[in-house]
Amino acid sequence: MIRTGEKKGIHADITIFVQQNRKAMEKKRILITGASGFIGSTIVARALALGYETWAGIRSGSSLRYLQDERLRLIDLHYGDPEKLTRQLREEMNSAGSFDAVIHVAGLTKARRKEDFDRVNYCYTRHLAEALQKTGALTGTFVLLSSLSVMGPGDEKGYEPFCANSIPHPNTAYGKSKLKAEQYLMSQTTLPWLIIRPTGVYGPRDKDYLILIKAVKKGLSVGAGFRKQLLTFIHSQDLAEAIFTLLEKGIRGKSYLLADGDSYTDNEFNATVQEVLGKKRVIRLKIPLWLVRPAAILSEKVAALMGRTATFNSDKYLIMKQRNWSCDIGPLREDIGFTPRWKLKEGVRMTTEWYRKEGWL
Repeated sequence: MIRTGEKKGIHADITIFVQQNRKAMEKKRILITGASGFIGSTIVARALALGYETWAGIRSGSSLRYLQDERLRLIDLHYGDPEKLTRQLREEMNSAGSFDAVIHVAGLTKARRKEDFDRVNYCYTRHLAEALQKTGALTGTFVLLSSLSVMGPGDEKGYEPFCANSIPHPNTAYGKSKLKAEQYLMSQTTLPWLIIRPTGVYGPRDKDYLILIKAVKKGLSVGAGFRKQLLTFIHSQDLAEAIFTLLEKGIRGKSYLLADGDSYTDNEFNATVQEVLGKKRVIRLKIPLWLVRPAAILSEKVAALMGRTATFNSDKYLIMKQRNWSCDIGPLREDIGFTPRWKLKEGVRMTTEWYRKEGWL
């Protein structure tokens, strides 16, 4: 028989337990910027699958094709106006509460003017981070999706992979802007940060590797330069999984190189695509780099005259010129037991099946 005093004690213990664990029982809130893009929308899908209360940061006029889930909350953040951005985040926090994490994917991979990379990839990142700190709208980790491009040219003689201790020295406008954003975050003492540097990301919804896959389907395999080139890849779903595993483990203040753990020559990549497509014969072309460079510059100038952004440009030439993209993912394996679900052949097969289903291939 439980006496009255004991009942009161039990009720008090239950109340304390509920109060202490209320936050844990609530859905975690997350903001994902660049949510309408290929990588951003993949991360959004994973956040929803994991039960996060998800805000999708978009731009006015962005396609919402991959953001149809009724659970999503869309928000058009004004990164270029720090004061307006701060007001937006304060209003959002006051109405719904702070974010447990922010995954900053939004950025430029190609631009008409080189200074646009700095404006978007560095300045906008800084504006967002400062607004989050001013408003207290972030109680957890700020994740920056950076790029392996921040490392710059690697060892092109012995082909040693990039590692955690490698010193970044980017040679592209894109890589330099991403490194500036990284350095800003690393200088912050009150903002918990996490930096992910993925290699080439492929998967459903991607259009960059689609171009190469279409070329192989048409019977043409094109490479730039004659010296051996080592490439690395990561499937978009494995990228998303790695980010959330790091978040759930509470890892902060670290940067990680991310790939599937293997390196492939450009010929091996094209042969893999050829095998997946069931293409028996393919013409293999190697274009000398001394021809690629002027072609890239010309493409850039023509696009500028037409008021467009060139996909094939001088930055792209430097990326194609680089011979070694191999990287050591040992720290990810040690810290979170990272094992990619998709190795290249299986990942390319899954991706090409999606392309076919969507009528892209």
